[in-house]
Amino acid sequence: MKTVKCIIVDDEPIATQVIQNYLDKLDTFKIVQICNNALKAFEFMQSNPVDLVFLDIQMPKMSGLEFLKALQNPPKVIIVTAYREYAYEGFELDVVDYLLKPVSFERFLKAINKYNSISSDIVKIRDDSDPVLESENEFIWVRADRKNVKIRIGDIRYVEGLKDYVKIFAEDNMIISKIPLKKMEQNLPADKFMRIHRSYLISTKKITAFNNEGIEIGTIQLPIGKNYKDSVLSLLEKHI
Repeated sequence: MKTVKCIIVDDEPIATQVIQNYLDKLDTFKIVQICNNALKAFEFMQSNPVDLVFLDIQMPKMSGLEFLKALQNPPKVIIVTAYREYAYEGFELDVVDYLLKPVSFERFLKAINKYNSISSDIVKIRDDSDPVLESENEFIWVRADRKNVKIRIGDIRYVEGLKDYVKIFAEDNMIISKIPLKKMEQNLPADKFMRIHRSYLISTKKITAFNNEGIEIGTIQLPIGKNYKDSVLSLLEKHI
């Protein structure tokens, strides 16, 4: 079984020790770093792979939410904080779970189970039987309706995120699966799919028209989010 590389980012020694003790009880979770502020964690993650971050919010120099927003390809994050009021913003950033201090071991295990569920919901597989059609033979399995469903990557038109769920719009069907949109983005080829909005991930091959405000995929019109506009339009204009 794969070892999950974890870091703890918290300026409170007691809270850090609690999470460390809990993780030490789990065979497949390994602490690779403990940081007492977000800047140290940011520097560490520039050159070290991390699967899961246990992140405090209120810290000196940079808050946990500022740190999370600064990461281009963030790993999975479980927020551990004494402040209930940041829960909505945390979930808007697709965190796995939001734990309030003091954290019981039972509640901690629920968060770990959420992480395990998310991590195992999607598996990317490639069929190399026909090298000429290699990209067309890529597919993913997603969990939907209590079964595993196979979807050809080449058939996906766009994906809509709905909190912990996604709607996957393929050529001839639509599938709903309990997978965060960021997880879908990480498991689809970056050269074939583009995030255009907080809620939308699209296949660049399926684009039929676009302007400064949105993208058309056939008869479907999707908005370009203001935080994505510059990068999306720059990339699209290079291919006109």
